[in-house]
Amino acid sequence: MTAWQAPASEECPHDKPLPHYPFSTRGDRLAPELGELRSRCPVARVSTNSGEQAWLVTGYELAQHVLRDRFYSRSVLAEADSPGQDAPILAPELLDAMNHLQKAGLRDEVLRSLGRDQPELPADWVAGITGEGLDAMVGDGSPGDLQRCFAEWVAAQCMCRLIGLPFEDRDWLAVRADLDLTMVTPSQEDLARNWEEIRAYMEAHMDGRRPGAPRGLADRLADLNAARQGLTARQLSNILAVLFVSGYEDFASFLGVAAFNLLQRPDVMSAVRERPETMPQCVEELLRCSVVLGNAIPRFVTGDAELGPARVKEGEMILLSLDAVNYDSAAFSDPETFDPARSPNPHLRFGYGRHHCPGAHLVRRQSDVAFRVLLDRLPGIRLAVPPEEVPWHPNRMAIMPAGIPVTW
Repeated sequence: MTAWQAPASEECPHDKPLPHYPFSTRGDRLAPELGELRSRCPVARVSTNSGEQAWLVTGYELAQHVLRDRFYSRSVLAEADSPGQDAPILAPELLDAMNHLQKAGLRDEVLRSLGRDQPELPADWVAGITGEGLDAMVGDGSPGDLQRCFAEWVAAQCMCRLIGLPFEDRDWLAVRADLDLTMVTPSQEDLARNWEEIRAYMEAHMDGRRPGAPRGLADRLADLNAARQGLTARQLSNILAVLFVSGYEDFASFLGVAAFNLLQRPDVMSAVRERPETMPQCVEELLRCSVVLGNAIPRFVTGDAELGPARVKEGEMILLSLDAVNYDSAAFSDPETFDPARSPNPHLRFGYGRHHCPGAHLVRRQSDVAFRVLLDRLPGIRLAVPPEEVPWHPNRMAIMPAGIPVTW
């Protein structure tokens, strides 16, 4: 099915200047423009950072429809002449990594590493490194920075161990990951140079492996690819780089924004501390309500169709604001209220159907462990500044606090 009609809503205006998306890259609240569009015009024409136009979807059912219908493609967006919302795509495999891995026979190895069991990331190890970061913060004295010592620390530790990278390289890698996911970069040349440094690092890391004695996912993929020759060395190093960059940035973003949300709810923290077995359900609500997408999930229209109140045409770009759809009252009762016991909680944080994020299990499982340690180690933790004074990095694809000042 390629047509879907939304419930009746006020007709979308066509005679006004297009709103520029994104509306905000702060994580302290959902941009008011998103809520207004969802109620008035759930498929709205917008302009993007690339200077092109796109359709922004803010309604829950419409987003589900786009995510499950093959009529709306992701892979086409990796082609050279496809529309873009931010920086240009430097290689097709960067936007379509899982399909490239599947064709090369390597996808199952990635899914095994990111699946429910996550053999590289046992819970006791994650708990231990989380405690180390918090102990270092406490040792430095109050106020501490929970973004640096908890969110970024845990995310970097997990991704370095998963892929098999030396943790001492984390600062070098994080600086380049941050630049790559900045929506407004100095120039295309700077972006290409930055990405080439990350890609070359991954290729050199794999070249230094001892076959048969892998240090992590990177080495296992390199060994498998050497036997099957499904990807070039450049393609594989590009894919490993995007796995690290997206994994680290998305996880550090969520842990930071979710921690910011929890710190404003001491009653929730106390309740979960007393009943830690309820933490997984609390994490689900944090996933629903945390505003973490600076840009949106893109799709490409493969033919003319009706999408809610809009008539979309072949070659146009669809942008899905999963932050906005997770606040849709048509799918969630009282969506503005944080309810750690919300059930069911069918949020679309990790996509829907065949477009389900392969890192979902990692974020869920490791967030559960990390937040349990945080609440147990620092029962008196609280923001050291008013919430409105917490700083936010501008123009990030993955929204992130620039720091979370806390005391305990």
